[in-house]
Amino acid sequence: MDSTMPWGDQSKDRESINGDRRYDRRYEMQLDLKWKLIRRRKILDQGTGRTLDVSSGGILFETGRALPAGLNVELSISWPVLLHNTAPLQLVVSGRIVRSEGVRAAIRMVQHEFRTTGAPAEQRGLMAIASRSPVGFLGQTAAQGGMSKPQ
Repeated sequence: MDSTMPWGDQSKDRESINGDRRYDRRYEMQLDLKWKLIRRRKILDQGTGRTLDVSSGGILFETGRALPAGLNVELSISWPVLLHNTAPLQLVVSGRIVRSEGVRAAIRMVQHEFRTTGAPAEQRGLMAIASRSPVGFLGQTAAQGGMSKPQ
């Protein structure tokens, strides 16, 4: 190190060497998930858990039980945002467990994609009833002007 460098700058230099050297920014997010341990396209074990933090390169999550490092895993994470304000989304992530400590595991993501999930059964039933009903959203029939064409 240069002897002319102020002490504050030297400590920053040291932190980057000894500290957290991850490239991707991590976001604390607690989202429900389902996990599957996979080996040679066979499901070895599965369970539920919750994310602790998420980045573009990996995920730290609670598993409910210890998982072995080195195995492939698939996570199906309930995403908190609806597609077009109607369809629930799920983030499906494939990766490898790089660290496991008790009931926590960290994975390095290999692949990810968003998928839509079906609406909950009660919502599907209500939507089907509404689509067959001659009553509009405000309780008016078409004859009363509830579903009339714009003029």
